[in-house]
This record gives sequence, structure tokens and C-alpha cells, in this order.
Amino acid sequence: MPHRAGLSSLLDPLETALVNLRFSTFGAIERPDNVVIVAIDDATLAVANPLGQGRQTLAEIIDAIAAAGASVVGVDILLTDTGSSSGDRALAAALGNRPTVIAAAGSFAPDPAGQGIPVVQDLLWPQPMFTDLSDVGIVNISTDHSGTPRHVPMAFMTSRGLQPSFVVQTAALFTGDTPSLSTTALTLGERVIPLDIGLQMPLRLAGPTGTVTTIPAMDILAESASMDLSGKVVILGVTATGLGDRFPTPFDPDLPGVEVMATAVSQLVGGDLLRRDDMVRRLDVVSAILLAMICVVPALLLPLSIGVPLAAGVLALWVAVVWLVFGLGIWLSAALPLASAGLPSALAGMLRYTYEKRRAARSDRAVSALKKFQSPALGDRITQDPDFLLVPETRNLVVSFVDLTGFTQISQDLGPEDSEAFLKKFHIFLEQTVESRDGIVLNFMGDGALLVFGMFEPSGNPADKALQAAIAMARQIHALGTAEGFARPLSCRIGLHWGAVVLSRLGGDLQQQLTITGDSVNLCSRLLEVAKSESATIAATSDFIACLSEPLPLPVNHSATHSVRGRHGDVRLSFWLL
Repeated sequence: MPHRAGLSSLLDPLETALVNLRFSTFGAIERPDNVVIVAIDDATLAVANPLGQGRQTLAEIIDAIAAAGASVVGVDILLTDTGSSSGDRALAAALGNRPTVIAAAGSFAPDPAGQGIPVVQDLLWPQPMFTDLSDVGIVNISTDHSGTPRHVPMAFMTSRGLQPSFVVQTAALFTGDTPSLSTTALTLGERVIPLDIGLQMPLRLAGPTGTVTTIPAMDILAESASMDLSGKVVILGVTATGLGDRFPTPFDPDLPGVEVMATAVSQLVGGDLLRRDDMVRRLDVVSAILLAMICVVPALLLPLSIGVPLAAGVLALWVAVVWLVFGLGIWLSAALPLASAGLPSALAGMLRYTYEKRRAARSDRAVSALKKFQSPALGDRITQDPDFLLVPETRNLVVSFVDLTGFTQISQDLGPEDSEAFLKKFHIFLEQTVESRDGIVLNFMGDGALLVFGMFEPSGNPADKALQAAIAMARQIHALGTAEGFARPLSCRIGLHWGAVVLSRLGGDLQQQLTITGDSVNLCSRLLEVAKSESATIAATSDFIACLSEPLPLPVNHSATHSVRGRHGDVRLSFWLL
């Protein structure tokens, strides 16, 4: 809203920096060919002081400019005080020899009527003897917070009524046209100059000091006969050190005020314009709103890795457009879209980041919870490869079944809750024992479990580790029963076999379970019955024994050939009693 109304806002410092950068990007404009500065410089002041009582010298300078054929002379010097009578008469005569404009000035004041016209108070008006022979224009210009000149008002409201600016008066004398001023434009003949809010013309800074052709006043006095200023507007002003107005610009930290005046006059009489009017400000506002919507929506709705770069890309593209059209003379705001779209997009990105972080945390918790329904090794594999075992695989693995003996009566004595608590202890040490030897608890089955060794590239021989795990489990189960103080001894039976199994997913699309199937699994499960008949703790097939590479940790109690229920043929088995 402040931008639309042309008021100062918190964005002004950013816009100042960005517009200065744009001026620096495109560099100085071509030297104006119809405007010349005659400078009262340090060398002139060393000979005479035309700014004080020495108005005779100032008159000679103006006469020399007229003699060189200048069409119009704009005197950017305040002639508010009286000088010597002879000097004032000479100056008045000089001003009457050519179309001239002399300067008035004041200080800016608030606009109590809200008319949008710059108000000047404490007006410094030239002496009547000069105003009778010359037009008068006010030389005030509008600067930003850094002091850089940005606008030149075309008219001012003063104690004398509405007064034109110095540059309008000078340009009108040069073209011979009567200026027509509206709230949106200044018309000078066929030339229409769009205006910003408050009857102000945006200033297209030309370049560093010297961009406008500058002639020292002493050179004019010495060489007026040989100089040709015909068809030129001459701005007479001060460039001497420590005198006159000085302004910082993107091109020069200390640009003389007379060069600003000359630049503004050149814009009015045919030079390059910088457009920033009501239409441009409307475009700023509309683009800011649209950019905010275009940038914030993807930053909020799309994944962070897509939405934020997309929003940043759209914003960068618009800033590039703003940059390029500045070179064409259109001053679109760069700060407004950065604030209206950039800041909300950054906030939307932070919200999206927070949302995704929380969702990822929930997902991690869910994955962690789901992993508990599988062996950690299987859970990690499924997390890394969601398609694991979508196609069944046939592999040779060590299969093992373990089952507690005597637990049916023990659980009857314990009751449901204590039985559940004991089984939890049993499952915990079973997991630790198996997984520490690169095995996997594929399924818990009440007081038993299905174990697999060698599924995921174990270090060492999986058969050796399976036998070590079986012996450790048998001993720990007996110790656990003793520690719990059961009235009946607690033991187990374990079957061990090596052979081909099919790894696959059982179930439908909505619910699945990883398992192994095949004759090797059926055979291993039947070994528990055989172990019971032999009063043994561990029963292992000859195929399993053949896979062992290390010496047996315990000697085999005995070996025998057995028939297995449901299978054809006999199986050679080895037994351990623990």
C-alpha cells in the first residue's frame, strides 16, 4: 500500500540498493548532445567570485555563452541577495540578452491539503530586477534516504502559488512549447513524459561527473568567439570544491547538483526517460500479489526439494525481467516482489520443512515399529529395497527349529500373564544369541521359533555359527528355568539342517509375511520329534554336518539313521544331549 501510494516504506533501503545496482549494471548513457554545462569551478573562483559581489563576472560569463550561440541559458545559481549596483545592472542586462531561467529554492514541507503536489516553504526567490528579465524555476529535487537524487518535481506549491520547476522552464524555452501538466504526464509539444506520483519525473542518472559535456567558465570567457553552442541548452552552475549541492549516485559519490539539473533537462528535451508512473506501480502491486501466490503454493504443497527451488526459480525469473526492462527505461520495483513473494515463500518453505520433518519422524517411528515385526536384518533390507523377495528366490541355507520342552505344564502353573512375561525373556535372549551369530529369527511360534543362518552374506561359516547358537541356547534355556525357580526342569529341542529353501512373501497385496518353504523346512521341523524319541537336545542332519568347517565345539553323543514322518527314505542324523 505505501508503494502504491508513493509513500516511504521499510522496503526503500532495499529498493535503493537494487536500483543502484541496476544503474551500475547498464552503465552510463550516451552523452547528451543538446545540453552543455558551463561550470564555475575552482579555476574560475581563483580569478573572480561571481557568486558573491562579483556579479560583473557572472554577467560576462552569461554574455559569453550568448555570444557562443546558446539557445537557452539556465542559471542554477540563487540570485536572492543584492550585489553592487553596477554588477546587478550588468547581470540583469546579460539575462535579457538571451532566453534565460534563473533558480529559486526552498525546503520541502508536508502536503497538508493532500493534493499530491510537492510543497516548498521558506522560498528563496531571486531579486525582482532579475525576475523581470528572466523566467524563474525551482531547483529542488527529491532524494531517497541515502541522499541519491531519484525524482525531479515538475511543479511546486509555494507561498506564491503553483510554480514550475527549473528544468520545465528551461526545457519549455528551448523547445518553444507551452508545457501541459497533468497528474500523470507532462506534455511538451509532441513529447509526453510520464510522471510518478506527486508530479515527479523519475531521474535517469546519466553517469559519473563529466558525462554531460562540461566547459569551465574561464574557457568560455577566453574562447567564446571560437566556441559554437548554437542549438544547445546551457546550464550554468557551480562545480567548485565545497560549493553548491553535491549528491551521491551509483556512478559518483560526489556528483555536482548542476549535472543533475542538466541530466533532467536533457530527459525533457529528447533524452532517455525512466518510466515509473501509476501504471508501473499498479503492475508492481499486481505482480507482487501474483508472485506471492505462485511462489507460496508450490512451496507449501510440493515436496521441499521441488517446491522451494520452483518458487525461487519463479522469483529469480521475475527479478531478471525487472532487471532487463530497467535497461529499456521502465523502473519496476525489485524490492517489492522479493518482500511480497520471497519472504512468504521462505516462510512457506520453513513450514513445509517442519511438516516434512515431522512426517519423516512419524514415518521413521512407523518404520521402526514395523521393523519389530521382522528381524532387524530383514527390516533394514526391506527398508533399503522395498521390492525384496517380490519374486521368490531359491537358496541353500541353514534352517533351525527350536522348541521348549515341558513348558505346557509350566505355563499352566504360571498363569497367562507370568507365562507371557517368561516368554518375553526367552525371546529376548533367543534374538541376542541368534543375531550375534549372523542368524535371523524368521518367526516366533509361541514357545518355539524358526531360525535361518546365511541369508545375508555372513562372515564365517553359517553352519558353524548355527551349531554354536544351538549349544548356547540349550544351556541358556536350562539356566533360565533354574533362575526362574521352576518346579520342573526346563529344556529344549533343536533341529539343524542345510538345504534348498524358497524365500518368498506369503499373503496378499495388503498383508504379507516373509518366510521360507520347501522340503528342507519340513524336514527340519520333523527333527524335533526325532530328537524327542532319542531323548536328545539337538538333532542335525548329515547335510548340516557336512557343511561344518570348524572342529565340533562338543562331541556328538551318537549318530543314527532314522525315518522321518511324512518323507520317503531314511535320514542320517547326529545327536547332542545337553
